Amino acid sequence: MSMKVREQVKSLLASKNVSMKELCKLLSEKYGKEYSLPNFSGKLKRGTVTYNEVLIIAEILGYKINFIDTDNIG
Repeated sequence: MSMKVREQVKSLLASKNVSMKELCKLLSEKYGKEYSLPNFSGKLKRGTVTYNEVLIIAEILGYKINFIDTDNIG
């Protein structure tokens, strides 16, 4: 079973030594709207983080998202 968004985000944060609180601050700056720690943590728990938010999280942490055609993996 694949890792859920919450676990993926937490793993990426740990690898970059960034706290969830710092991420919320950076998201607030990028999005231009308030991201509080409790609200964002709730979004992660519920799995309601948007794809745009995921893209911005990846950008903030220095990652790029790539799609892999699984039909051609052999």
